[in-house]
Amino acid sequence: MHNTTAARKGRVYLIGAGPGDPLLLTLKGARAIAEADVLVYDRLAHPKLLEHAKRSAELIYVGKTPEHHTMKQDEINRLLVDLALAGKKVARVKGGDPFVFGRGGEEAEALAKAGVEFDVVPGVSSAIGVPAYAGIPVTHRGVATSLGIVTGHEDPSKGESSVRWEHLARGLDTLVFLMGVGNLPEIASKLIENGRAPETPAAVIEWGTRAEQRTVTATLATIAAAADQEGISAPAVTVVGDVVGLREQLAWFDRRPLFGQTIVVTRAREQASELSSRLSDLGANVVEFPVISCRPLEDTSELDAAIITLGDYDWIVFTSVNGVEFFVRRLFEMGADVRALGGVSIACMGEATQRAVESHSLRVDFTPGRFVAEAFVEEFPDIEPDTRILVARALEAREVIPDELRKLGATVTVAPCYRTVISSADGADLRLMLASGQVDVVTFTSSSTVRNFAQLLGDDEEFSALLDQAKIASIGPITSETAAELGMRVDVEAEVYTIPGLVDAILRHAQGS
Repeated sequence: MHNTTAARKGRVYLIGAGPGDPLLLTLKGARAIAEADVLVYDRLAHPKLLEHAKRSAELIYVGKTPEHHTMKQDEINRLLVDLALAGKKVARVKGGDPFVFGRGGEEAEALAKAGVEFDVVPGVSSAIGVPAYAGIPVTHRGVATSLGIVTGHEDPSKGESSVRWEHLARGLDTLVFLMGVGNLPEIASKLIENGRAPETPAAVIEWGTRAEQRTVTATLATIAAAADQEGISAPAVTVVGDVVGLREQLAWFDRRPLFGQTIVVTRAREQASELSSRLSDLGANVVEFPVISCRPLEDTSELDAAIITLGDYDWIVFTSVNGVEFFVRRLFEMGADVRALGGVSIACMGEATQRAVESHSLRVDFTPGRFVAEAFVEEFPDIEPDTRILVARALEAREVIPDELRKLGATVTVAPCYRTVISSADGADLRLMLASGQVDVVTFTSSSTVRNFAQLLGDDEEFSALLDQAKIASIGPITSETAAELGMRVDVEAEVYTIPGLVDAILRHAQGS
């Protein structure tokens, strides 16, 4: 009798996650992270990369700083082997490229020796990606036709340097030093001693490709002092060569209109992506602090009854993207699908809600020109005395739309589709950021985000003081009124009450227009 149940075979993916910007992760890297049972990740791997992981995945941090190693390299090697031998699919997520000073080769050797199967997923190396984000091409026609990538932090146990300074100094047009900010004075000195001109342009780039990026340029003779004066610290990449002179013309990343601005997004995590992405694309450092969480209803009886009798309604009104998604989900759970809405006209509050409905191949019949409840009712198509309207919304919401539609003669049924609860987010870190003046703008997209924000941060005597140095940006007058009631000064209010409208208002304010 043969055993038909084979032991599950583990595998390790050595993934280069790029130099910092989470969007520089490759498609293959994202897929490997999404399929992994365990993520073993470094300090330089952006936290957003972890969002690709499945909920059941185990997360193991093995980050290193120059002063402290969470886990030694031999221990990391052993960990990867043990996890794979236990049948796990492992994503080893490393900053940059795993084979460019990423010690990926050592990990691959350990896996090969143990008979563990592995894949190498190359990443965008910081040696190329970081200078590019600083507007410095490492090669350029007529300027640089050769490139050297050098470790700026050699293994101290070697005793003698293996860097061939005499060849580096004069043999290559562009030199890129990784992990060398602490040794910058020695690096510059060695290059000059071996023939590199002291006036050669040089740059040091801290936290390259991320919103925190800072770039200092000088000459080879003065770059160490310039970096020290600006307080540049690891992680940083140093570039030496005439290509640095191209930065003045080619800089793009740190010239975006919101670069250097730290903006807090308080939307529910399920909804934050559009606002966060738009702000990030404009250069902002986005801090997501979701104060609301959307949850399924514990009691769906009202919603179920409405779905069963959908054919009796003339209109269904969706007031949010979440209302659409939770409604459609419950529709499917009950064995129906969007065909049940075939004879019902659909109204939406706002363009985002309309797009959510249309993503399910449904046509929207009415969306108001202004995205507030009062305008919705004012612009709603003519209502006959026997018009029946179903409003699909959150369990707790303003009653303006149902009440005003009833005044117009409609028979209105409210069907709660989901509930919003205050987030479990810890406000301690954000309080520290606000207190130290690190936050430029806090955004609010609804009255509930305002109230929950105040509750999570502690609505105490210090609360108003915490917001003194930050601007408050509101999506519209109703949200602004709630903020004012809680003692907040609203500095920016969207003219069009949408996410794009809010972003436009923040941009105009930042530009002083």
